[in-house]
Amino acid sequence: MQKRTFLKSLGLLTATLPLASWAGNRSDFDPKIILPKGINKGETVGLVSPSAATADRMQFIYAKEALEALGFQVKLGENLTNRYGHLAGTDAQRAGDLNAMFSDPEVKAIVSIRGGSGAARILPLLDYQAISKNPKPLLGYSDITALHCAIQAQTGLLTFHGPMGSGSWNSYNVSQFERMFFEQELIEYINEQPESDDLVIKTNRIQTLKGGKAQGKILGGNLTVLTALSGTPYYPDFKDAILFLEDIGEDPYKVDRMMSTLKLNGTLDSIKGFIFGQCTDCTPGGGYGSLTFDQVMDDYILPLNIPAYTGAMFGHIAKQFIIPVGAQVAMDADAGTFKLLERVFQP
Repeated sequence: MQKRTFLKSLGLLTATLPLASWAGNRSDFDPKIILPKGINKGETVGLVSPSAATADRMQFIYAKEALEALGFQVKLGENLTNRYGHLAGTDAQRAGDLNAMFSDPEVKAIVSIRGGSGAARILPLLDYQAISKNPKPLLGYSDITALHCAIQAQTGLLTFHGPMGSGSWNSYNVSQFERMFFEQELIEYINEQPESDDLVIKTNRIQTLKGGKAQGKILGGNLTVLTALSGTPYYPDFKDAILFLEDIGEDPYKVDRMMSTLKLNGTLDSIKGFIFGQCTDCTPGGGYGSLTFDQVMDDYILPLNIPAYTGAMFGHIAKQFIIPVGAQVAMDADAGTFKLLERVFQP
């Protein structure tokens, strides 16, 4: 997976791009909770690539066929197959595809084909007024966290942290998708426990850091991407929120540095609950005296004295929860579960 090294480019874009003035002028728009419209089988879904380019042409076929198998017509972004360095086209092209999909009345939902790196570069180019006027589901995770955060901060529209178009569409993910989008169920997120003849369950285990229950708006996503947005107009308000995080390929010292950012910018002191999903391949990379992931979590989360647990089924894993970013949830850190409290689609 490509790492997200875009801090400098984000700063430059915010300072120089012509549409950046919209992002900086928050007084022009009062973000409130906006629910997306529901979607049905037979309707059209837009497939876009806001981040990294896709090198394997079969991935475009897989993504289109998966969405068709879910029951949709598929409209491909005009620049979906483009490439500009490691990116899926220029910033203007990638932002243009996303803006076009939100404005297109034929398109009822938008799915990102993959993550990688680069979504933060297009944030000043997005038409947040058009997004707020055309509320529709946006699905993706990892680098797509930049879009979830920016859309939440600038419009209040609920978006969906979940599988990519070219990702795994196993039976679990398909079931999650159908329960969320077709049945519009108030899902309770409980880790699946696969059958095992081991005396001790070792797969999908929850670790409670601090017991208790909490309610609030669930916000977050990929830890690396989230912290890179700190101090920008695209960083959500985490007051009384439930913070959920995941990441991949980060040594614990890097996780420590990013958790430090969340502490220093006030995020950790603002939240009411904490859930970490999976930090895939986040074991110490060698050297003397490396902190472990568990130690980092203890150092930053235990002093908060709020309900907190790790090990939830979201992140860079095959089977993952679909989480409505910005929805009201209730979490139970002792049980290692959380559930939706309110509908996440317009009536």
